[in-house]
Amino acid sequence: MKIVADANIPFVKKCFSSIGDVKVVGGREITREIVADADVLLVRSITPVFADLLTGSKVRFVATATIGFDHVDVGFLRHNHIGFASAPGSNANSAAEYVIAALLEVGQRHRICLEGKSIGIIGVGNVGSRVAKKCQALGMKVFLNDPPLYRQTDDAKYLPIQELFDCDFITMHTPLTFEGIDKTFHLADSNFFESLKKGCVFINASRGGVVDSEALKAAIQSGRLQAAVLDVWENEPKIETALLEMVDIGTPHIAGYSLDGKIAGLIMIYKSVCEYFDTEPKFDAADFLPAPEVKTIEITKDPKNEQDIISETVQKIYSINQDDEMLRKVIDEPAKNRGKFFDKLRKNYPVRREFQNTEVIVENSNLAEKLQGIGFKVTIQ
Repeated sequence: MKIVADANIPFVKKCFSSIGDVKVVGGREITREIVADADVLLVRSITPVFADLLTGSKVRFVATATIGFDHVDVGFLRHNHIGFASAPGSNANSAAEYVIAALLEVGQRHRICLEGKSIGIIGVGNVGSRVAKKCQALGMKVFLNDPPLYRQTDDAKYLPIQELFDCDFITMHTPLTFEGIDKTFHLADSNFFESLKKGCVFINASRGGVVDSEALKAAIQSGRLQAAVLDVWENEPKIETALLEMVDIGTPHIAGYSLDGKIAGLIMIYKSVCEYFDTEPKFDAADFLPAPEVKTIEITKDPKNEQDIISETVQKIYSINQDDEMLRKVIDEPAKNRGKFFDKLRKNYPVRREFQNTEVIVENSNLAEKLQGIGFKVTIQ
């Protein structure tokens, strides 16, 4: 069996070599010629998997090691009897932790106390639902918008989007869709930003096309937004540096890039391929996850300001500032090199572990509850 895989899926060669011959290729370098004689194609979000890639190939199964699959023409696969799997929820916790890190950093920079502040979460799937729980743990007031979920459940907690416009924070967690009643392309347009509460903080870690970049720039320039955080961009990897210079925090589409999330995605698609081809899987996540670099953190400070301590604790595990600093170096690159620079940051992204791998030892029970709520293992002394 021949397997073509995106080089940015960690351990993919070692894992999938147990069931076939693995050819590792850069995600943007996967072409029709490369997949022509492959049985299995393994991708991440940067590889468009449509008819022009697969027509005439031997591919029998496609898997994406990502939550979303708007880069895959699932209808084409179904019509041509090609198996398909994604990795729903695999990096959801990583993306939710990214949002928490962003909230805490914006809080530090602008001296905003998060407790008691309101946050509107647009899209309440695997990521958005986790963001909601973590924000509630920090004492924030959470408001949810998800029209498809509202229609499915008739649950009044899913509000019309207009009822989120008075929130202090807005964070986007929708898929990217281009048609239908739930179209999300440019959902955050000029009308959206003009409707927001003045001084709102805006975060997008979903898909770049969900936001109209020109409208976002206008909202920042007008002072409508107090701060903006972007992990995803229109026209990736050739992002607009003018917008990057305007946002408070900009990162290279790495919200879901924890090692835990990547390996969870790897194992999910590995087991799906094994099941499809009736092969016994030989690996599990534990075979690839190393011990965390930071096993324990002891908090001895008097928690006069819990948010400062939580922020310091998070930064010991994940510094969102470092990702921001690395991306800003793209500004100094010649325009023709910026796309490659963006992709290189993603390809060479350093190991990042999730909060759950670290035990925090603390005396204060209220602080302990918040740290546990955002994902840490906690021991009260």
